[in-house]
Amino acid sequence: MDELVVRTTVYADPHEVYEFLLDFPRYVHYTEYLRDVRTTAGDGGPGTRYALTFAWWKLTYTAHSEVTDVEPPERIDWQITKDIDAGGCWRVTPSEESCVVALEVEFDPDSASADALDLPRLVSFDWVLKKAIPLIRTEAERVVQRAVRDLEGSTRDVDLEVYVDSERI
Repeated sequence: MDELVVRTTVYADPHEVYEFLLDFPRYVHYTEYLRDVRTTAGDGGPGTRYALTFAWWKLTYTAHSEVTDVEPPERIDWQITKDIDAGGCWRVTPSEESCVVALEVEFDPDSASADALDLPRLVSFDWVLKKAIPLIRTEAERVVQRAVRDLEGSTRDVDLEVYVDSERI
């Protein structure tokens, strides 16, 4: 499994941060490639399912995810339920006047299903993976930075701590 962790300090109440992060449909405002998040079942807690529609280059793909566990106000676990072995969590760690927020993602690019995409002629699935996988890091960083902006109510330079356990990202 490849792993990516993006962590930063957020100057907001941990309970507010948790509730903010639990609102998955809001994520369309934070990433360049996520076009739509539709709740297909549930109310945000464990068992809630989402259809996340991504668009990049000439491709559109809908990922299906599920919230697998929550520990308010500290953790939201999720996993992708179709086409790729992937999952992760949002972790909120309270401190004195702030909290540390981490987006943690684990995925196995080799488990991706070529059948999940309708590729243009003469475009290989391996080429798509080679181009798309490096975008994961920049998009994770963008999501965290933009979420911090909305949580704090203003724009600031956000110091990100990024951990990558992958040769592909």
